[in-house]
Amino acid sequence: MHTHFGDYIFSCTFEKADVDNHSPVNLNNQNKIRQVSSSPKTKIVVKINYLIFFFPDTSTHSASLSASGGLTCSRACRHCAGERALQERQRQHMARGLPKQKPIAGVKEVIVVASGKGGVGKSTTAVNLALGLMANDQSKSVGLLDADVYGPSVPKLMNLKGNPELTDKNLMRPLVNFGIPCMSMGFLVEEVAPIVWRGLMVMSAIEKLVRQVDWGNLDYLVIDMPPGTGDVQLSITQNIPIAGAVIVSTPQDIALLDARRGAEMFRKVNVPVLGLVQNMSVFQCPKCNHQTHIFGLDGAKELAQTLGVEMLGDIPLHLNIRETSDKGQPVVVSSPDSPEAEAYRRVAAAVVRRLAEHLR
Repeated sequence: MHTHFGDYIFSCTFEKADVDNHSPVNLNNQNKIRQVSSSPKTKIVVKINYLIFFFPDTSTHSASLSASGGLTCSRACRHCAGERALQERQRQHMARGLPKQKPIAGVKEVIVVASGKGGVGKSTTAVNLALGLMANDQSKSVGLLDADVYGPSVPKLMNLKGNPELTDKNLMRPLVNFGIPCMSMGFLVEEVAPIVWRGLMVMSAIEKLVRQVDWGNLDYLVIDMPPGTGDVQLSITQNIPIAGAVIVSTPQDIALLDARRGAEMFRKVNVPVLGLVQNMSVFQCPKCNHQTHIFGLDGAKELAQTLGVEMLGDIPLHLNIRETSDKGQPVVVSSPDSPEAEAYRRVAAAVVRRLAEHLR
């Protein structure tokens, strides 16, 4: 059947869902459709491409919109068993349409560092997390991928410039500093050149940054994700097996709202949320040592409790972090004995522990 909505035509298939046998049967004419709609033991299932909408017979029980997008019974009844079976078949059908995850050659575990909002120190945290992982265990090899195509920060933070060379297999060689191989869109364009691309071009660029790079053998690949919950996040999480996600936020309420959205997104795509990092948690005056919670007190800790995830650590709002980052000398390597560097190393240790717990 073809249904017209404005300038769009939707091709629909009507099926009779037998509640007792949980098996849909195609209906060939409208007479049968009318017969089905008058029966209290049946439902009409309308399929539009990959979307399935369930229309229960409201003469026998009421219905409400569920989080999965289907109409579900608002009270327990014998119709619910058949509906759950149909929803399970819907979930399996949708899963078949998703791309199969393929590991990155030579990479053991992938850690994504994300935030729902920009400007919370996510890239600085990702860089120092990568350096902290290696500082805590010199036997581990760590790589860093800058997936923020529109606003790459890794070249500046890691003090790297230039274009990647190509191997005999036509793979890009990452640029290396402080023992960390790095790849970023910032290596492929001019430093001040804006990247004005549509979604498909961005997806193609991400695929090249991930798959067409000679990463060698890495124990951890830290991915600095762009802010938000858009195409890049979905593309990476659906195509690459992710060991876990680290959510970065300031204690400020407005940042925590978006951080929660980011955490919920990873849960929806079955990526373990390792925990939250509370960045810019407190400012200590360098003259009198008075502490001021500029962005609020313990907001990320409260969010972690609400989400049921771990608080990985607090990073202070400190001049040393800003100055070393702007110079391309991250605090973990330029001031390894400072309290700020120790804070990042504690976060790195917590991430490794959470990864081990997840593998058990």
